[in-house]
Amino acid sequence: MASSSSLLSEEQFLCSICLDVFTEPVSTSCGHNFCLACITKYWDSSDLCQCPLCQKKFSRKTKLRVNTTFREIIENYKLLRDTGKDESPAKPGKVHCDVCTGTKRKALKSCQVCLASYCKTHLEPHQISPAFKRHKLIDPVENLEDRICKKHDRLLELFCRTDQTCVCQFCTETDHKTHDTVPIEDECGERKAQLGKTEAEVQRIIQELLQKVKEIKLSVHLSKRDAKREIADSIKVLTALVRSIEKGQARLIEEVEEKQKAVERQAEGLIKELEQEITELKRRSTELKQLSHTDDHLQLLQSFTSVVCTPPPTKDWSEISVHRAVRRAVSQLEETLNKEMEKLPEVKLKRIQQYAVDVTLDPDTANLFLILSDNGKQVRTGDTELNLPDNPKRFDRFTVLLGKDGFSSGRFYYEVTVNGKTRWDLGVARESTDRKGDITLSPEHGVWTMMLRDGNEYTACASPQVRLSLSEKPQKVGVFVDYEEGVVSFYNVEARSHIYSFTCCIFTEKIYPFFSPCSDDSGKNAAPLVISPVNHKY
Repeated sequence: MASSSSLLSEEQFLCSICLDVFTEPVSTSCGHNFCLACITKYWDSSDLCQCPLCQKKFSRKTKLRVNTTFREIIENYKLLRDTGKDESPAKPGKVHCDVCTGTKRKALKSCQVCLASYCKTHLEPHQISPAFKRHKLIDPVENLEDRICKKHDRLLELFCRTDQTCVCQFCTETDHKTHDTVPIEDECGERKAQLGKTEAEVQRIIQELLQKVKEIKLSVHLSKRDAKREIADSIKVLTALVRSIEKGQARLIEEVEEKQKAVERQAEGLIKELEQEITELKRRSTELKQLSHTDDHLQLLQSFTSVVCTPPPTKDWSEISVHRAVRRAVSQLEETLNKEMEKLPEVKLKRIQQYAVDVTLDPDTANLFLILSDNGKQVRTGDTELNLPDNPKRFDRFTVLLGKDGFSSGRFYYEVTVNGKTRWDLGVARESTDRKGDITLSPEHGVWTMMLRDGNEYTACASPQVRLSLSEKPQKVGVFVDYEEGVVSFYNVEARSHIYSFTCCIFTEKIYPFFSPCSDDSGKNAAPLVISPVNHKY
């Protein structure tokens, strides 16, 4: 006859959700069995209440109870399954058999009725004797006395949700009579479901933090890459500057030495001329002395006119200088150095131009007097309002419009041709900038711009406004924004020079390119603002 263990298959005791042997088994009304925690979590994660196997739907989530008979069968199966395992002495930290004398063997189960733990040998009565069939066996645990009610000396098999404590059956008839009590198994099932949700939330937070770590590492990598590029570019510029200085120094030395030789040659010629004049003057002095001491009156009168009245043949030496030639050579070197130093902003602008973006004007934001080109790259001010519907995005009082795309991080750069205009406003504005009524051009009102008035008055619209003194009138203006650093800068593109920068800006929302061609000024300001492609070959 086949043994009981050979008639049992583990597949009969596997939960179809967790694919493990049932723990606290419950049965649905359709006859299928699941772990209490598994089916509870399954139902909590779905809007429908249905069986995972046959898909039968229930009108509401029924309160399931642990199938105690089936649980005992599963416990017996686990015991039979484990009977083939070798018994061994209990290791430190493991639960030992309370019946063994001498060497304590490892306990396989603990009995909540006997309040004792048993090894395989001493567990056999609980598996065979009908008297022990009703005893509740659990995985081996220590301190079984802690599972007994101290007041009634009965097993703690219920949970009081009112006081959040374990109680015995007698407790529900006395101190906890009116309280909400449920079997410990039911409460454990719900707690396990809560633990599942909490664990899922913890895993979600862990994934978010890991993603943040990746973002920070990427940010560090990009920052390191940018730092290397900045260092390389700076070294290139400074190396070129040093090389230019060294060449200038060599040219200066050569020129100074050549000019010094020329000065020496010039000086030698001048000295010869001076010595000749001195010799002639000495000869004239001798004649004068001789004539002043002569006793021949006739000779004195005849020689006086030629000796005294005729001026000596001398030239004007007051403007002669040999030092100015050397000074001119030094001045030329200073001019060369100044030109090399002026190239530094040019190199910086070239690096900034790598962040160029394609900006297109947004017609939905354009004041009704503004006329846009079909490609959205040009805007000018017309004489009459366009017949277009108003919307919350449109500027209704001033001739202003924004770019279509906003930016909430990183760096971006664009260029606008302003040639032929006498008035304009350029810069960036935050998304929440007032579109209706008056507009105040200032950082406090979410607008960072510079403007031109009367053809030659340039102003940075800071608080207070800053009048800009420009050596060259810009025909094309570059606008650069570093969102994280809080910087908005303006450049004269053709002169390759910096105009003005807003610093320490605080951006908390999207910012958009800002344009205003202003009024046409009776035709004097009729030229359009043109968004120009960036030329990287400057």
